[in-house]
Amino acid sequence: MVRPIPGYTLLELIQKAETESVSLSELAGQSASRHAERGTAVIPLLPLEVWACGCTYEVSASFRDGEQGAQEGIYAHVYRESRPEIFFKGTARVCVGPCKPIGIRADSKFTAPEPELALVLGRKGRILGYTLANDVSAWDIERENPLYLPQSKMYTSSCALGPVIVTVDELVEPYQLEMTCTITRGDSTIFSGSVSTSRLHRRFETLVEYLLRANPVPAGSVLLTGTGIIVPESAALQPDDVVSIRVPEIGELRNPAAFVE
Repeated sequence: MVRPIPGYTLLELIQKAETESVSLSELAGQSASRHAERGTAVIPLLPLEVWACGCTYEVSASFRDGEQGAQEGIYAHVYRESRPEIFFKGTARVCVGPCKPIGIRADSKFTAPEPELALVLGRKGRILGYTLANDVSAWDIERENPLYLPQSKMYTSSCALGPVIVTVDELVEPYQLEMTCTITRGDSTIFSGSVSTSRLHRRFETLVEYLLRANPVPAGSVLLTGTGIIVPESAALQPDDVVSIRVPEIGELRNPAAFVE
């Protein structure tokens, strides 16, 4: 059951909260209908911009350095240096919500989910809340050449967000979250993995500070904080596979996979 907020999208509510200098949770509470209704899961936010970080977990840097064709040590270097890897993932155009298909490029043979905690940003990079994200990636394209990263990362249905946004006052320990990811194919689980956000190598404030350098990201944008769960090539996504990403404090983001043109 949900209490709808008539007359506003979440993006509009974020912009109103920032303009009026009130907390998002307070404004949502004031604006929500008094009566709960039965609702279906939809994408919680159509973000103006989506940015993403890489090599924020040691396992991610090690995996990418170990790929055939990757320049030796390039990702480990980024992991240990002060400047993080940050790249543009896209806009709402590439995003889908719960239960909607995530994309497999037709020119990729190794597309994989990347489960991540995402930050919902207000003005000047203020962190308003958290949601789950799937930074779907065509690993074999980036493996061929690191300069192909935009083609690996940014395409139709390459980012899933949801199931809800939890505001910062509701989630007080974001570095102590247990995240799991499973991929099911028919009746079989072909992959299962987990990670704690305590293993993040960088603080959220550091990632946001670098993101905003000479780059005034608008309120209502989302920053993906990197993955600590690596899916092997043996579990590369196929059409009709189902990816489930779960954090108990936020919920479950569940999406089938499908080819996109």
